[in-house]
Amino acid sequence: QVQLVESGGGLVQPGDSLRLSCVASGRTFSRYAMGWFRQTPAKEREFVATISQNGGNTVYADSVNGRFTISRDNSKNTVYLQMNSLKPEDTALYYCAAGLSLAITPRTYNNWGQGTQVTVSS
Repeated sequence: QVQLVESGGGLVQPGDSLRLSCVASGRTFSRYAMGWFRQTPAKEREFVATISQNGGNTVYADSVNGRFTISRDNSKNTVYLQMNSLKPEDTALYYCAAGLSLAITPRTYNNWGQGTQVTVSS
């Protein structure tokens, strides 16, 4: 088990950037693939991006590809989501998650943070 705490959300204008962080507890962070998901009241939890244990492989949702970048620093037990060119439709509660394999389905991940709110509005 690993405990996850997200931060970095906020209210920004369209076109702005934000960087989300997710810090994991414990000594086993490097064993986990990490993912970012997002959810709004009107939608089910949606895949955003995922990164492999050593950071060598990444996968992005089509809706964020080219605008968002996922990265990790295993020495700091932290995964990041750099979000550029934000759009109103990116507004959501963003969660990080830890799992044992690179995947885009939420059920693959068994450790979740509490989420950080991102609101994009003019």
